[in-house]
Amino acid sequence: MTTDRISGAALVILSLLVIWQSSALPLGTFRHPGPAYIPILLALLLLIFGAFLAVTGGRARKFSSIQWTDWRYAVAILAACVFTIFGMERLGYRLTLVLVLSFLLKIVEQRGWFLTASLAFVLAFGSFSLFYTLLRVPLPQGPFGF
Repeated sequence: MTTDRISGAALVILSLLVIWQSSALPLGTFRHPGPAYIPILLALLLLIFGAFLAVTGGRARKFSSIQWTDWRYAVAILAACVFTIFGMERLGYRLTLVLVLSFLLKIVEQRGWFLTASLAFVLAFGSFSLFYTLLRVPLPQGPFGF
């Protein structure tokens, strides 16, 4: 098995899971889409591209030839995702994002302090402003008001 075929099969399985879970919601119509419309549409696209990748991925590297030298990065990213899940409601959107982005940029990617701080604050506060103010998506404020 090649890496592309395994990746394609994983994408097909993920898309089928999303379609199955979204089928409990109303689909709606093209003019009046329901809450399942976009997830199912995106999952169908993922299904098509995943199947295409699985079928055409014969020339990729063999899965057994992969060396797992970057496993520390994967564990760090997974830990950041878990922290985000539990920290979002408790600390608020902006503070959680600043902490997670700072960890990923400074510790995992080993970038400089100025780049880490500026990107973390701009992305955290900029995305909050975009979603909360302009798009009116309710985001957790946290105990400190941000």
